[in-house]
Amino acid sequence: MQRDELAAWLRLSLTPGVGNGAARRLLAAFGLPQAIFAQSEAGLQCCVTPAQARALAGEPEGFQTLLETTWQWLQAEGEPARAIVTLGDAAYPPALLATEDPPLLLYLLGAPQFVHGPGRPFAPPQCLAMVGSRNPTAQGADHARQFARSLRAAGLSIVSGLALGVDAAAHEGALLDAPDPARPATIAVVGTGLDRVYPRANKELAHRIARHGLLVSEYPLGTPPLPANFPKRNRIISGLSLGTLVVEAALQSGSLITARLAAEQGREVFAIPGSIHAPQSRGCHALLRQGAKLVESAQDVLEELQLGRAAPAPVPVPAGTEPPPADHAHQEVLQALGFDPMGLDALVARTGLDAATLQVRLLELELDGLVARLPGGLFQRVGRA
Repeated sequence: MQRDELAAWLRLSLTPGVGNGAARRLLAAFGLPQAIFAQSEAGLQCCVTPAQARALAGEPEGFQTLLETTWQWLQAEGEPARAIVTLGDAAYPPALLATEDPPLLLYLLGAPQFVHGPGRPFAPPQCLAMVGSRNPTAQGADHARQFARSLRAAGLSIVSGLALGVDAAAHEGALLDAPDPARPATIAVVGTGLDRVYPRANKELAHRIARHGLLVSEYPLGTPPLPANFPKRNRIISGLSLGTLVVEAALQSGSLITARLAAEQGREVFAIPGSIHAPQSRGCHALLRQGAKLVESAQDVLEELQLGRAAPAPVPVPAGTEPPPADHAHQEVLQALGFDPMGLDALVARTGLDAATLQVRLLELELDGLVARLPGGLFQRVGRA
């Protein structure tokens, strides 16, 4: 991309009062942004309001500074690679282009072969969005990692939003195995400029994604984590994907926004059911009542998307990472615990053990990775048990 081309696209995207819809009408009428800015105010009013035409006649505040910053960002050498893909670029993903509100610009940061792939969209056609609670149960986080790992092994790239909780677990699961030079392991669609990482707790994860996948944003460099940006970016998460899998979600979760957008875009919506006692499961149960596909295994997703009916090959687990089998005494505790969060008193009543003995066994199970300790003095069995 040449500097004058970048300047025109950036100016169009930043002009106040001119949204994506008006910009697309202008592009359809006049062609490239350079041609739009060559028109008179009167000429522009065939597509936009007089106020929008006046706004287009002048540069946005701080434009030259941002243009220089963006140009220097693009020129940086080394890895990760950087690029800006415009609405008219061959690298723009067709799945996203087919949605109602595709972004004018997409900023990319990631592995060079995905950022600069010759003559192909940066996102492969087989992507699956995975979203969920920022405060998942231990079971929910484990589901996100394991589903992402299995689905990536079956040939899908995992798309999520780099948020805490399920998003981060899904990205991590997709990154567990060796890189595939043919497709990104995972794509993180963020709600800030790509010169920032939010939340800061996911900084190291963002760097790993940039090495083996892609970070994507529609927001210009320097954009802070404004609350309104995150629901808006969800249309990109769903728009890049064949479907959206909701792992855990409360009734007011932003994940339900992504699921609604996916349905409006004509994409599949999947949900994993959970405990009737867990607030993080209520959003998934609401989606299931509305017609989302119930998912119990990665194979359920693959079959619904018609991506193969044979179960994906088992993923090798590095030596020493598989939890040891529970002995008989510990198995009794696990059986009594079930899969719902439970307090110590209730577990004492179920097992007949005294509290001190039970606490010792729970600690041993926790160290073995078979039980997770939750806030509020609750314990939960992890799905591998």
